[in-house]
Amino acid sequence: MCTPNDLAVLHAIFNPNVPFGNFDEQNVGDTEANADLDGRFSSAILQQAQDLERDGVKAAESEDMATAILKFSEAIALLPERASAYNNRAQALRLQGDVKGALEDLNQAVELSGIAGVAGRQALVQRGLILRLQGKDDEARKDFQRAAQLGSDFAKQQLILLNPYAALCNTMLRDMMQKLREPNGHKIQVGASTSLEDDREA
Repeated sequence: MCTPNDLAVLHAIFNPNVPFGNFDEQNVGDTEANADLDGRFSSAILQQAQDLERDGVKAAESEDMATAILKFSEAIALLPERASAYNNRAQALRLQGDVKGALEDLNQAVELSGIAGVAGRQALVQRGLILRLQGKDDEARKDFQRAAQLGSDFAKQQLILLNPYAALCNTMLRDMMQKLREPNGHKIQVGASTSLEDDREA
């Protein structure tokens, strides 16, 4: 399992436009949920797979995505029933522009995770982001809803952005603020003298 620092670095690399630390929050119960899922595997093999994932994370930190993908693939070959490495590899594939491959891995991660724990939540959010970029808002919304139910604040933010009423309110608010800044089409300049002040000076 990646350390919180590893996850934070991966987040910064994979999601440069998302506020640092907001992408995937560690929730109470995550450790227990992951332990339950990982308890199915031999501890020795699990440790090897986790070490390979850590190596993949380190490669990603160095922006060496080819090595990262290789390490994640080795972890998958070692434990093909474990969701985490599929999710990590999907993120690296997405960065390399292989959206199809990323979606295949994310679908696998969602299925293997049982839509639970950190891996399930991350896979849903990542898949939702890709679907949203593809203009498939309805499908993206479903993934974000499930991720939000698993405790992802980032998914909750995405649901707000996908809400047509919220979008309309944002547009109306932006228009109103623009009118306040520029009444009658004239931009207010801070520090400029008013006609009343000019009259007094005259």
